[in-house]
Amino acid sequence: MLTFLILVTVALASAHHSGEHFEGEKVFRVYVEDENHVKLIHELASTNQIDFWKPDSVTQIKPHSTVDFRAKAEDILTVEDFLEQNELPFEVLIGNLRSAVEAQFDSQVRASGHSYEKYNNWETIEAWTEQVATENPDLISRSTIGTTFEGRPIYLLKVGKAGTNKPAIFMDCGFHAREWISPAFCQWFVREAVRTYRREIRMTDLLDKLDFYVLPVFNIDGYVYTWTKNRMWRKTRSIHDGNSCVGTDPNRNFDAGWCKTGASQSPCDETYCGPYVESEKETKALVDFIHKNLASIKGYLTIHSYSQMMLYPYSYAYKLTDNNEELNNLAKAAVKELASLHGTKYTYGPGASTIYPAAGGSDDWAYDQGIKYSFTFELRDKGTYGFVLPESQIQPTCEETLLAIKHVANYILEHLY
Repeated sequence: MLTFLILVTVALASAHHSGEHFEGEKVFRVYVEDENHVKLIHELASTNQIDFWKPDSVTQIKPHSTVDFRAKAEDILTVEDFLEQNELPFEVLIGNLRSAVEAQFDSQVRASGHSYEKYNNWETIEAWTEQVATENPDLISRSTIGTTFEGRPIYLLKVGKAGTNKPAIFMDCGFHAREWISPAFCQWFVREAVRTYRREIRMTDLLDKLDFYVLPVFNIDGYVYTWTKNRMWRKTRSIHDGNSCVGTDPNRNFDAGWCKTGASQSPCDETYCGPYVESEKETKALVDFIHKNLASIKGYLTIHSYSQMMLYPYSYAYKLTDNNEELNNLAKAAVKELASLHGTKYTYGPGASTIYPAAGGSDDWAYDQGIKYSFTFELRDKGTYGFVLPESQIQPTCEETLLAIKHVANYILEHLY
């Protein structure tokens, strides 16, 4: 037994820490007060390896905001000296990233098998998609909508009571590989749909009258890479001719103001828009599926982290949608519903002005296809843990998010015609 436990612990240690180990790396938050501060951060980023957490890239930094970024262990002294000498106000959010990465897991010895209150690797999620569909044939069916760059099947779960010509809501999780709380929510949503059907009036009503297309992990290759090689990986794992760097930011790859603002043309950047629109097999699979089912899809929800925001179009330009007032009122009501459980405060508004301009996003694209209820959720937290949210926060995060999602779904149902 002891040998087994040691083997399990060793296996986990290698699973979580192979590749990048993050020892001595720090995550900083800098308070950017004016244009001079913006210039200084640009200067810092040009001479050090900086991984921007929020915003996603140096180009999106603006005055009167905060910037969260990760610095390599060997650059820490240089970074701190630079910030102090230039009198840039800052704090250290995470003092040693390796410790934070390890602390995500409630225990280092983990039972095998799927859990809704733990982070699950892709193999576990893949097996779960099959099992949950097999065990609930009257509510769930599983299909494959394409394959990833590395050849993995992209699974989609259709959740709802069988019926013809039902309106639908499309929801995806795991666009950015390191945002682990996102796939955890998609799994939680499916569990709650099954568990509360016929037991809770609102969920029963939603599943009787709507279908939910749930894509548990969109960027599967990237997600696998975060478990095996580099926990902080963000992009896909595609390789394109002539590019030495791997991966594209899938949320800059859609045909919505593609590659104009807040997206990079440099393949090595975290916000690389790809060599052309829909260059990623994952993007293409999602686009093709939504096009095929456009007549029935009335809502699009994409789940990201972190920053506790509910965003709606547009992000690719400082312009408002035709139904801006309606989206604003719906977001306001949904975040109020979300806060009712644990008091978690969300901000909301159009993407460009609420967080930062970013072209090529899936929510803007969905809206432009005629899906007028299109929202991006940025789940917990506000930066204390950032992308390494501990497992102890999975349940409260998912519980409160579910309230907001149900509110939106109910609203869509009531405003179909």
